[in-house]
Amino acid sequence: ATACLVASRLGVSEKPAFDIAIACSGFIYGLTVASGLIRSGVYRRIMLIGAETLSKILDRTDRSTAILFGDGAGAVILERSEQDSFLASDLGADGSRPELLYAHGSGARQPIDHAGLDAKVQLIHMQGPETFKLAVTKMVESTDSVLSKANLTKTDVTFLIPHQANRRIIDAMARYLELPDEKVVVNIAEYGNTSAASIPLALSETVRAGLLKPSDLVVFVAFGGGLSWGAVAWRWTA
Repeated sequence: ATACLVASRLGVSEKPAFDIAIACSGFIYGLTVASGLIRSGVYRRIMLIGAETLSKILDRTDRSTAILFGDGAGAVILERSEQDSFLASDLGADGSRPELLYAHGSGARQPIDHAGLDAKVQLIHMQGPETFKLAVTKMVESTDSVLSKANLTKTDVTFLIPHQANRRIIDAMARYLELPDEKVVVNIAEYGNTSAASIPLALSETVRAGLLKPSDLVVFVAFGGGLSWGAVAWRWTA
């Protein structure tokens, strides 16, 4: 597991470390799992990392995918506190349409061989128009759902920090949610789609810019391979 190697290089010995392999939705799922472990009293402090090197599995001849993706990494440290920042989570998955966004090869189901390499089975393939429609729909639904679970409304949202899939998806989602541009964090022009790294990267830039204040309501939302999606409502306390 990559997490074990990272922990070792950080000098964190004999502590639990594990991967969550769910592509672009990874940070949302990880935030939900880590928050649950802290809130239940199992652990006091957890490091959550989102990292991808998608450049290694891009088909450079396919402009529909090659121009979208980038490499990146971002991390947060979650710690138990008197005020619970985690307000609600909404997760979903649908494995009935994996052909919309996938890389067939390199796993146990389809080990890489010469024929597979020639067929580019190890590279990312995406059906853009269908993925676009489903991504917008599911991220809007998940955002609405997580706000409902937290007994909040869209007017309560200080910032929406979405997975940086592409600008058209983000703009369409914000339009359906009726959120003004100043409430939606976008940095895809700088880094591209970095999958599980995109939300922590965007969060880091928002924090460094001094935009987040205590008690601000942040909604994180993502859609990715699997297919998978999710959202988290978070009360900022830092």
